[in-house]
Amino acid sequence: MVELQINTTQNVNINFIAASVGERILAYIIDWVIKVAYIVVAFQIVFNLFDWHDAIDDMDVWSQTAIYMSFLLPVMFYSLVLESLLNGQTIGKRIMKIQVVKIDGYQAGIGDYLIRWFFRIVDLNMLSGIIALIAIVTSKKSQRLGDMTAGTSVITLKNNVNISHTILEELEDSYVPTYPNVIKLSDNDARIIKDTFVRAKAARDYETLIKLRTKIVQVVEIKDFNGSDMEFVDTILKDYNYYTQGSFVSKTF
Repeated sequence: MVELQINTTQNVNINFIAASVGERILAYIIDWVIKVAYIVVAFQIVFNLFDWHDAIDDMDVWSQTAIYMSFLLPVMFYSLVLESLLNGQTIGKRIMKIQVVKIDGYQAGIGDYLIRWFFRIVDLNMLSGIIALIAIVTSKKSQRLGDMTAGTSVITLKNNVNISHTILEELEDSYVPTYPNVIKLSDNDARIIKDTFVRAKAARDYETLIKLRTKIVQVVEIKDFNGSDMEFVDTILKDYNYYTQGSFVSKTF
């Protein structure tokens, strides 16, 4: 088991568990089964249902190649498209509960997924994936070459999670928010703030709490705030949940 430390934008390390080689291989196999199933179904439709076999045979080599390649495009761009749409997951990764994340604390973007997809040529298609296997096993952060270049890694989502480990906060029905500007934060920002807050409060790390409060005030653009640093951050998290997790919507409509 490899523990992966992600340094967030608040310069706080958050620990994740890197996906094992077995989990990544099984996800890869599941994705390939899906790709093969698509190829079989697609070509069965073309050659049997629409009976295009004779028409394709009469074409020149370049035309035949163009037709075959057009049907293979979903297979070629499978991982790039799905990881971009499913926040770092393919169907195989989702089934295995693993996910691609950035190791610098930021949200992975299409550029990162594009780099990972491009390096599949070296990692997975050359020497039957041996290069990727060696890279993952020998890397301190369980990264293949594409991950190293993109600054990403693959983590497992199978850890036991309760409400204290998420951005969710328990709110009373009568709760009244204080800082409406919290909607400027993203879910990833709120998660990082809560992880930092929980750790700092448990360790009585008041210096980190001061830095966290200062950063929040700067990002959210709050001019006036009340209470201690702990009370302020706690209110920020509750306000964020009020406006984004349904409380505000249900009370409005």
